[in-house]
Amino acid sequence: MTKAIMIQGAGSNVGKSLLVAGIARAAVKRGLNVAPFKPQNMSNNAAVTVDGGEIGRAQALQARACGLDPIVDMNPVLLKPETDTGAQVIVQGKRFATMKARDYGKAKAELMPRVLESFHRLGEGRDLVLVEGAGSPAEVNLRKGDIANMGFAEAADLPVVLAGDIDRGGVIAQLVGTHAVLPDDDRARIKAFLVNKFRGDPTLFADGAAEIARLTGWRDLGTLPWFADAWRLPAEDVMDIATRKGGAFKIAVPRLNRIANFDDLDPLVNEPDITVEIIEPGRPLPGDADLVLIPGSKSTIADLADFRAQGWDIDLTAHIRRGGHVLGICGGYQMLGAEIIDADGIEGPAGRVAGLGHLDVVTHLEPRKTLALTQATHLPSGQSVEGYEIHLGRSEGPDCDKAWLSVQGRPEGASSVDGRILGCYLHGLFAADGFRRHFLNGLGAKTSEVSFDVQIETSLDALADHLETHLDLDALLALAR
Repeated sequence: MTKAIMIQGAGSNVGKSLLVAGIARAAVKRGLNVAPFKPQNMSNNAAVTVDGGEIGRAQALQARACGLDPIVDMNPVLLKPETDTGAQVIVQGKRFATMKARDYGKAKAELMPRVLESFHRLGEGRDLVLVEGAGSPAEVNLRKGDIANMGFAEAADLPVVLAGDIDRGGVIAQLVGTHAVLPDDDRARIKAFLVNKFRGDPTLFADGAAEIARLTGWRDLGTLPWFADAWRLPAEDVMDIATRKGGAFKIAVPRLNRIANFDDLDPLVNEPDITVEIIEPGRPLPGDADLVLIPGSKSTIADLADFRAQGWDIDLTAHIRRGGHVLGICGGYQMLGAEIIDADGIEGPAGRVAGLGHLDVVTHLEPRKTLALTQATHLPSGQSVEGYEIHLGRSEGPDCDKAWLSVQGRPEGASSVDGRILGCYLHGLFAADGFRRHFLNGLGAKTSEVSFDVQIETSLDALADHLETHLDLDALLALAR
């Protein structure tokens, strides 16, 4: 009979996603058939699934930790923010609606049956389902209609382990405060706690952990030291994107306001001789960048306006004038073109917006979303690439005649006349070791011989070992029911 347990956090970004990935890999190494599940996620960093939908990228990594292909049932509700007050709602992999936060709150009740449907279907034939919460159950103002934390735990009758983050400070208050504000029934669901991200000797927190246990009555599963290789694993939260200093070759990445599908950066930050510099708003694009990479965006037109407001359009023109290279992926590709036409008002008022003008292409935004796992060939080198497409719109124009990719026989992407400015819709290019080395070496960078996929697998194994060493995983798994 399938067992399940839910990992919730005493706050956002306490490390729940990596905890679930590490527990999953450890359980698999123990011989269990495990699957990850997150009832509701909020992220613009989505993964395309083998069954033709999209889910949060953290669940795709957790699926990999389980040795599974990602499927839509692993994350039945995905919220993709488009503005400060609204988001696209993805249900079981497909677009459900675009809603304001207030309207979504009213719609959650009708989504719970579909969330439970995915949960039960996913659990069929499994030994264990590891469920990840979202945000914190301490947000009791959101408890009514909740499908992400205690509302789901109640509906599925799950025990809960609560994780706190000592790195941000106040972990005793995080955990004990959560105990204090929860209603009795929700409080009773929490069976144990753990403390995450301790820097130094975790035994120094023994008295603190004992005090949390005394004040809450929850079992202490351990204090987990900081996992130094966490940065090697694909990040989901935009807050986890950080500059990674390496060698002299510099890739500058402007942090777009609605940056999306930034997993394109993960293989690059794993190159020891490459510096990936994230350019925060208010800073100019650096004059010493070798490559400017404009990433994907959930709201291309709005991010294009913000790009100009930051003065990055002027910096980019200067970079190109100095002989620099530019790569735009998905939304970044659309921005590089001559014009974006939004005849249906998909991203705001219907109309036309001038692009940056560095590629002679025009993008037409269209309601139908392209969502596909894709195999491609890099035409200049013949290197094979596996990636995914997830976008609205199509781009066409003279520079598309200089396509540099072939996707199952059709040309993809665009190139400037001198070849220094490239754009494409294909995410995941740099995960292909052969292509990554050829592309970067062609720009004068030094690359390593390490396989990106091997690095991920090694890091997942190390994470599992880390959890086995410092947490009482026997007790945690025994709590599942």
